[in-house]
Amino acid sequence: MSELHGSVNQVNEKDWKLFRSRLPGWQEAYMEKLLQEYAEILNRDGLASDRFWVLDERIRKDKRNPGVLITEMSRSRMRTNLLHLLDCEVITLEDLDGFSDELREDLCRIVKSRGVLS
Repeated sequence: MSELHGSVNQVNEKDWKLFRSRLPGWQEAYMEKLLQEYAEILNRDGLASDRFWVLDERIRKDKRNPGVLITEMSRSRMRTNLLHLLDCEVITLEDLDGFSDELREDLCRIVKSRGVLS
């Protein structure tokens, strides 16, 4: 992603370890949110078949979300993965507390320039 000025050499060990330790919790919280949304779909009025197919489509879409699955887990993709998590509202800028100032500032600049988060 050309917007990120960091390179693999600029991903420090502390940030990498912090990312790997926080990611499972972020994904668990996101999937818990999804399950609540799925329950709402199932509890709607209407035909069971309609609710089933709405839920099926939603799950198919959600399985590709980084809050559920990150397909390329590597140090060189950490910044991009964090940006995707922010873009998909799996995490917020506040969830970056503890990461290096450079990483937080870089991601914050990109997110704000896109208007994804306020």
